[in-house]
Amino acid sequence: MSGREVLPLVEGGKGVAVSNGESSGAWAAAGGIGTFSGVNADSYDENGVIVPQVYHGKTRRERHDELIAYGIRGAISQAQIAHERSNGQGRIHMNVLWEMGGAEEILHGALEGAKGLIHGVTCGAGMPYRIAEITASYGCYYYPIVSSARAFRALWLRAYQKFRANLGGVVYEDPWLAGGHNGLSNSEDPQKPEDPFPRVLALRQMMNSFGLNDIPIVMAGGVWWLSEWEDWIDNPDLGPVAFQYGTRPLLTQESPISMAWKRRLLTLKDGDVLLNRFSPTGFYSSGVKNPFMLELMARSARQVAYMSKPVGEHSAELQIGPRGRPVYLSETDRQRAQGWLAAGYTTALKTPDNTLVFVEPERAEQILTDQIDCMGCLSACLFSNWSQNEEGTTGKRADPRSYCIQKTLQAVSHSDDCENQLMFAGHNAYRFGSDPFYADGFIPTVKELVDRIATGY
Repeated sequence: MSGREVLPLVEGGKGVAVSNGESSGAWAAAGGIGTFSGVNADSYDENGVIVPQVYHGKTRRERHDELIAYGIRGAISQAQIAHERSNGQGRIHMNVLWEMGGAEEILHGALEGAKGLIHGVTCGAGMPYRIAEITASYGCYYYPIVSSARAFRALWLRAYQKFRANLGGVVYEDPWLAGGHNGLSNSEDPQKPEDPFPRVLALRQMMNSFGLNDIPIVMAGGVWWLSEWEDWIDNPDLGPVAFQYGTRPLLTQESPISMAWKRRLLTLKDGDVLLNRFSPTGFYSSGVKNPFMLELMARSARQVAYMSKPVGEHSAELQIGPRGRPVYLSETDRQRAQGWLAAGYTTALKTPDNTLVFVEPERAEQILTDQIDCMGCLSACLFSNWSQNEEGTTGKRADPRSYCIQKTLQAVSHSDDCENQLMFAGHNAYRFGSDPFYADGFIPTVKELVDRIATGY
């Protein structure tokens, strides 16, 4: 893969400083493919201290430009560290989200500034049509992340067929089991997981119809023990396969996450990871049900539909805001809202879906501050209504049911606070607590983990 024979074991690229040069370089040194995150990656000063990503621009557009500069500098720094740590073994990949703010600019800047150090780019979260053209122009391989054969077909016919030689592999990410953002379509039920085998088989058949029989498929999401995937290996119907690990590399010596986060992983139980739709990207995502997630769940539960004028059953008046402006609810919802107001949730915030959510005044103030401080970390953000289009807005009302993803991911990756911040994780993360490899709180090095995985367990 990516021009070299490697172990078919790929480190998943977790965003915002969670997969960095240290962890990816160690994974490559063990003979596999290490993947650092190119999403708001850390950079360092002359003393090796992490440079805080502080924004000084007065407008979102100015802060967006600062974010891109931070992103390029950080990606180059992590590529250099990974290259040094890899000892010339394995391969180094960079992971980006197509829907992250400034994705194309950051890709160009990183691949130009770290020429020869990055061998491949994995990219998902959207339909990354231009990833092939960009990576091919720098002599890199590209690895699109898809969750269906249909998605790959669209990408291939529109763009990838022109850059066949640089397609290093296709990552199939299980939309029900993977951590981070998930590629569930509107036609798929988030409550009814599907067996990945027939979905990957359909992907292989689609790829073979394009003459891509020898291009590996990388299975991502839900992979823990290779022994559980024995029927996939050397399966003539599936062709060449590799396996991507996103969650297990979190619990290694080289992993940059805090010890508080690592200890928390060892305590998770089955069901502690929630597939949810709170992300400001609009995608489903998987995160730990900690107080941060529980507050989002409770916030959305305190929600009612409203009308600005009485219509049908929405004729029960409720006065909101300091001026007591009337809105109209159903009688049942008016009674619910009055209960929330009495309990201290006295600020009603309007959503893009003509609903109201009720929050404490302090929470409302924090939501508004976070929305104002937006730096455009996404190509389009539901939470702040930012868009990197010419208008600088999605044209829709900002959504208070979501959160500033940049703020919380920076906080969780650079502090010990893993309770009041977003903790992405795959749905198999509970297995840390039952896998004998981690008995008595054992935290392996990356090399020890890769060696262990290669045994099948």
